[in-house]
Amino acid sequence: MARYGQDARPLAGGQSLIPLMKLRLANPAVIVDLNGIPGLSYVRQQEDRLVIGALTCHSDVEDSEIVRNRHQMIGDAVRNIGDAQVRNLGTVGGSLVHCDPSGDWGPVLLALGGEVRCLGPAGERIIRGTDFFTDTYETARDPTEIVTEVRLRSPQPGAGGAYLKLERRSGDFAVVGVAVCLVLDANDVCREAAIGLGGVAPTYVKATSAESVLRGMPLSDAAIAEAARCLDAEIDPYSDIRAPAEYKRAMAKVFFQKAVELARRRATVGDS
Repeated sequence: MARYGQDARPLAGGQSLIPLMKLRLANPAVIVDLNGIPGLSYVRQQEDRLVIGALTCHSDVEDSEIVRNRHQMIGDAVRNIGDAQVRNLGTVGGSLVHCDPSGDWGPVLLALGGEVRCLGPAGERIIRGTDFFTDTYETARDPTEIVTEVRLRSPQPGAGGAYLKLERRSGDFAVVGVAVCLVLDANDVCREAAIGLGGVAPTYVKATSAESVLRGMPLSDAAIAEAARCLDAEIDPYSDIRAPAEYKRAMAKVFFQKAVELARRRATVGDS
């Protein structure tokens, strides 16, 4: 990667790069196959974090007992990625580096306070999810670096999470994707809220204003509706082949409210 710089593209699962090359939207001079690097495919619990190796396939995350038992939001997301063939080949790290604004992993990373570990000639660095996504198909990863690991915050007591996605057909990229993580106390007061959105801006959005509306408040219908209204100022949808911008803006509110309700129910029954 250091030798060829911008002329090189890393290949993990190939589910993003190969279609781009087929459409002549990418024409790298050199492809660097990462699959010979050992030790980058795993799903582990490390203290208060779930850590996932960058070369871990989506299907391996979906099948993980840790994910099934403790991380329902992540399970929601991986089940909605492409079809079985894509999930069996596509990787978590590759999806995040590709940074399609309608992808599924980006909102989850933002809602779970995620971090991305990168490794290059200058050594290792940890990039917060809020700093990792910089623009459409662009991240803070240096061209000489590869992503080696993704770290996601594990649920604490009283937490509930959900990821919901509007798609034109099963397995498609998101028209709108919403990830919500809530932490509730015994009186249904929201102690913490974290929201990640996809498909509604040039890159993924962390909805900090909507989070602030919910934080410290009972989760009443009025509070949820007010948080949904705050999304208007935080998103910047654009029209494309999936939907016009006005429809995306409206559906972001609808799916946000649905995701909040699902996360709330999961928090109540002690799931995540």
